[in-house]
Amino acid sequence: MDPAIVAGLVLWVLYDVTQKKHAILRNFPIIGHFRYWLETVGPELRQYIVTNNDEEKPFSRDQRRWIYASAKKENNYFGFGTDNDIEATPHYLIIKHDSLAPLDLHGDDPEHTLPCAKVLGAHRGRPQRFRPTSVINVSAMSFGSLSSNAVEALNRGCSLAGCLQNTGEGGIAPHHLKGGELVWQIGTGYFGCRDGNGRFDLERFKDACERHPVRAVEIKLSQGAKPGLGGILPAGKITPEIAQIRGIPMGRDCVSPPRHSAFGEVDEMLDFVELLAEATGLPIGIKSAVGSNDFWWSLAREMGSSGRGVDFITIDGGEGGTGAAPLVFADHVALPFRIGFARVYRIFAEQGLHEQVVFIGSGKLGMPEAAFLGLALGCDLINVARSAMLAVGCIQAQRCHSGHCPTGVATQNGWLVRGLDPKEKAPRVANYVRTLRKELLRLSHACGVEHPALLGSSRIEFLQPDGASSDLLEVFDYEEGWGRPSLEDREAIREEMRVKIGL
Repeated sequence: MDPAIVAGLVLWVLYDVTQKKHAILRNFPIIGHFRYWLETVGPELRQYIVTNNDEEKPFSRDQRRWIYASAKKENNYFGFGTDNDIEATPHYLIIKHDSLAPLDLHGDDPEHTLPCAKVLGAHRGRPQRFRPTSVINVSAMSFGSLSSNAVEALNRGCSLAGCLQNTGEGGIAPHHLKGGELVWQIGTGYFGCRDGNGRFDLERFKDACERHPVRAVEIKLSQGAKPGLGGILPAGKITPEIAQIRGIPMGRDCVSPPRHSAFGEVDEMLDFVELLAEATGLPIGIKSAVGSNDFWWSLAREMGSSGRGVDFITIDGGEGGTGAAPLVFADHVALPFRIGFARVYRIFAEQGLHEQVVFIGSGKLGMPEAAFLGLALGCDLINVARSAMLAVGCIQAQRCHSGHCPTGVATQNGWLVRGLDPKEKAPRVANYVRTLRKELLRLSHACGVEHPALLGSSRIEFLQPDGASSDLLEVFDYEEGWGRPSLEDREAIREEMRVKIGL
């Protein structure tokens, strides 16, 4: 081969492995370019031999394109009209705008500020109560499931966007401490606050809360992709650093128990909640997927009668993602977000408790229309996970369980992890979060209100293939007024938003 060609290829490889902008090229020099070339001509190829824009799962090509473009601050518009078959798709979501709504209410705010309408921890007077500054936050993804660089990029991005990062159940790692504020998730393994026998240690818990930027604590009961199983971190993804942070041995799968050892019944769980709140002053909540209604009825009754209670409830949908799960649990266990959340919210609303709790939605809510529906159903905050991974550089290779994620997002392979530069990717996370907030604001303003929390349920309609349609109240068996915070909270957030936009 011509020496000049060889020299050119060597220089090309050296450039690819030293640049920090593209993880694929850094990990796979030269050959990685083929991915970008094929992606460029993908629309033309797909018309004839591959799939359409809405066919791939769990995120379609259109959805991924919107997230990537938003994260990179590129053109995220689409041309030539929708390619969705609106009148043939069951339960097709329609947002009903106001024809005389103001055209622009968001002013020149580059952050597209969208705070929570409720104050987290206010109803129970927690000393560390606060109003989250962003309705969009990063959901629970542990260090271990994700790489150190991915966790750091997410934390730095959260700091830039002014949102919260949920640690996931793997404990608080140094990579969580790059400027972003945390919601510390406590799972059944009690990683970061466990004794030598793997049981909860209150003193270690208090010490961790005091030393780290923890704003709230989330007790994980289950997650949407594998409820009833606890967490699974394959032995191949466990590094000495992960083992030290979690307090686990090397060489064995890290399997969190399916149940908590600190409590067994709702009554005991609420005692545990109040113990943590008393020890730290922080808002304390729970996260769960939804199956049987019995637990939720028991929780609502106990909260209504005993004076104890959780400050927030995170509902995860069965369509939520995870690094590794048995196929049957991923496909068939736990209700989808829309159905599960509505059932839980309805229980609390019927008991008159819905205004006392901050509701958080999770489970494939990272697109504007999905987040908007979640807020209309009664969510006060939206957690995003896989869409935040896409913003960091995930290409939906679906290799999370194998330890061989090609972009360095969901792996502990040192060579692959080095391809993801946290400082380069952090602004993309922030851009995505800001853009999603911007879209929620634009949808709200199109409906004539300053904030999604002020939206009435009449603005959401679902079309059916037979030409019929139903509004949100009808589909989810809601009553008028449900899905919104108290009048006092609505007035407070309305005034705050009007000040921000100069009205």
